[in-house]
Amino acid sequence: MAGKILETQPVSENENLLRKKFYESVAVQSDLMDKLAERLLTLELGIPGLFATVLKLTRGNDATLVINPALYLAFGLWLLALALTLASLMPKKWTVDVGVLKQDPKKFAEGLGIEDFFTQSALYKRRLLTASSLLFFAGIFAAVFTL
Repeated sequence: MAGKILETQPVSENENLLRKKFYESVAVQSDLMDKLAERLLTLELGIPGLFATVLKLTRGNDATLVINPALYLAFGLWLLALALTLASLMPKKWTVDVGVLKQDPKKFAEGLGIEDFFTQSALYKRRLLTASSLLFFAGIFAAVFTL
């Protein structure tokens, strides 16, 4: 076996393109999370304002709104969701070892590899945005009980 010559072929253009697209998709994950955060931020700023406007229009000028725990809960959840979305947009400092492409997960404390940086930063943002979305929709659910 040791003396047998292995035949190889050069990497085709299609394979090179697939590899390039794979690494591009890894690199842009964080940007996709930023775009999602921007859309979510628009909703998180618009829905509470729309809710308050609808309350004002349906109650009229002289009507009073009963402040109940559901109202506090709704606006509290919306505020927490907004804070998490803003946190996902704030830059976070990562320790990256540029000499390593992919680091052993047990050694992340020493520094991430280049590929790990992209995946971990996107994962960090995804977790914040998932929690933000859940809180936001819980706030919408709580708002139902304010009327």
